[in-house]
Amino acid sequence: MRKKLIEVALPLEAINVASAREKSIRHGHPSTLHLWWARRPLAAARAVIFTSLVDDPDDPQAPPEFVAACRDLPRGKNAAANDTPRQRLFDFIERLVTWEATTDEKILNTARELILLSTDGNPPPLLDPFAGGGSIPLEAQRLGLEAHASDLNPVAVMINKALIEIPPKFANQPPVNPRDRAKVGGTSHWKGASGLAADVRYYGEWMREKAWERIGHLYPECNGETVIAWLWARTVPCPNPGCGAQMPLVRSFDLSKKKGKCAWVEPHVDSNTRQISFTVKQASKGSGPEGTIGRQGGRCLACGTPASFDHIRIEGQEGRMGAQLLAIVTEGTGGRYYHSPYEAQVKVALQAEPLWKPDIPINYNPRDIRPQLYGLETYADLFTPRQLVALTTFSDLVAEARTRIQQDAATVLTTAAMPVDHTPLRDGGTGLLAYAEAVSVYLTFILDRVTDKSSSLAWWMNTAEKMAPTFSRHALPMVWDYAEMNPFCNVTSNFAASVEWVSKVIDYLPQSQLYGQVEQLDARHANMPAAIISTDPPYYDNIGYADLSDYMYIWMRRALRSVFPNTMGTMLVPKEPELIASPYRHDGDSTKAQRYFESGLREVFTRLRAFTSSEYPLTIYYAFKQQEITGQEGTASTGWETILALWDLMGLTAHLGLGDETPVPIQVKPQTAKQAVNTLEAISTPGNCLQFVVDSFDKAAIGTSVEIVGNHFQVVAQGLEKSVKTSQRATLDFRGPLFQTPVTFDRV
Repeated sequence: MRKKLIEVALPLEAINVASAREKSIRHGHPSTLHLWWARRPLAAARAVIFTSLVDDPDDPQAPPEFVAACRDLPRGKNAAANDTPRQRLFDFIERLVTWEATTDEKILNTARELILLSTDGNPPPLLDPFAGGGSIPLEAQRLGLEAHASDLNPVAVMINKALIEIPPKFANQPPVNPRDRAKVGGTSHWKGASGLAADVRYYGEWMREKAWERIGHLYPECNGETVIAWLWARTVPCPNPGCGAQMPLVRSFDLSKKKGKCAWVEPHVDSNTRQISFTVKQASKGSGPEGTIGRQGGRCLACGTPASFDHIRIEGQEGRMGAQLLAIVTEGTGGRYYHSPYEAQVKVALQAEPLWKPDIPINYNPRDIRPQLYGLETYADLFTPRQLVALTTFSDLVAEARTRIQQDAATVLTTAAMPVDHTPLRDGGTGLLAYAEAVSVYLTFILDRVTDKSSSLAWWMNTAEKMAPTFSRHALPMVWDYAEMNPFCNVTSNFAASVEWVSKVIDYLPQSQLYGQVEQLDARHANMPAAIISTDPPYYDNIGYADLSDYMYIWMRRALRSVFPNTMGTMLVPKEPELIASPYRHDGDSTKAQRYFESGLREVFTRLRAFTSSEYPLTIYYAFKQQEITGQEGTASTGWETILALWDLMGLTAHLGLGDETPVPIQVKPQTAKQAVNTLEAISTPGNCLQFVVDSFDKAAIGTSVEIVGNHFQVVAQGLEKSVKTSQRATLDFRGPLFQTPVTFDRV
């Protein structure tokens, strides 16, 4: 059987560089469409899929037409050193993985043609059963494959629908909004999803205008300047019965630490009333006093009495936690301006009365979600009244926009491509109703983007002078002094900016009319015969996806429940079937949690083995390492233990002989050692494959070594058969010109 390129060699350095570069690319990148955690880089996903489909052109069994096509590829630095078809293909891959190739149809068409030549003109569909943020199915569609994605999490399902399922349904369609239709007279050619993007942009702006008309009075100016954020501190009563002050809990009184533009809050205590007030100070140098809460608990500004976290928790749980305005941040021609708080601003904030609240209990997750400890027990408790008014207003406007879109579309557009019908989007509709529902999906994503900086868990970054989001990390920690953003201001996190972020992502989506299919499905029930599988499974309890995504789901469900009633059928994201190793879901038992996770993954990969195409390698991303050994000896990964066990189920049998405390050389048959040395020498030779950075060679060698060892029923160390334990290390005793000492793979 012909080997695919990924089984032989990769231009790894170029892929790594392109993947790292993506972190600095914002506009148009899918990561800015909707928050998700641990997304795979597009460059890596594109490279993995492409090299899993194309043959190694240096293989004598490779199709002659494919080899000839590789020879005709432009020569780059790899082929300059050694001009073979494989090196020409490497040069092409280095261009293919760049961000610029995302919209370069010439490069993408070449990639699609090479795939067709390697797959007898019939490339397989791709399935990602843990689709998450959608990088893998999106890149499959970009490369011309029929993309299938599934995930248990409804937020992930909607992200994937927005990336691969909705855009092809309305590809090359002009927008329906009156502004863009008037500009082009209805005759301009709109490529890909550009018409859809134009409508999302127009109706998103319409939503902002309508929202301002309704609730703009809740966002007054400060000294004639637009407010960016109101900075608040939570308060609890002082534990000293002789004091009685409301203690502000402030992490830092500094507002700006920028050189030459320092600003901070000065607290003042009225000795008679014990009331605490604040004024803002600004200077070229200087800083505020020490904060009032740290790792040991809080401290009363009025009397100096310490307040334990137990006291703060009890006060919060008894409903005695309040908030006090610290400062106001405004926009100015020279940057940010800081103002002392005053009563009129507080009164406006208190006027807000939300008509709807997400009074849904926050799921108990003692590691990642902490606010419940302090009395914030429902999702409504995470938002200020003014934030709830704004978010419910935007949510209501999503439904109103759907109606407006249908009305506008009916007056300007009735074609065979977009007929007037009443088939909803969820049932495969492509008419005016379905289109209005499609646009509303992206309008909801705009809302969800705004929610990330519209909670009392968002905070002010005094080093960068900007808002920090609710999800600064993979958790919902307690925040003591928080920033209440003005969604109508002109900073990058406001509503108008979110409209542009989402619209630009749609502009960059593939110009494809290949329908993608997305299902809400437990990976243990995945089924796609003869598919190529590429997936990024969960990593034990590294991220509690379901628990965290509830925060966004409550708003998504409110806006889209009528559009996707089945996907949005549960009050919160399904938790019980989620494949992660969270001890709290197993009565605090880590062993039970680990067994559940591992047995679940075994079910998944046993099922995948049953229908995966044998012509293509199955690729698994497994980047997270749970460190069990530290120091110069390296680290071991619990994740690798599970993956190696699953490889056994996939047909790769490997029992590595391992030592107890020190490496034990594995006695390998001479022909096996020769095979290993030849292979490892080949992948380390400049011009043959790629040049590794210092720590890349052993990573690449793992795959080669496991493949070689796995071809044998078992490997015996000093006559003893032993099972794989990641707290120990395996040493393959390779000798020859490449290795002067045994090679230790302590990451397996």
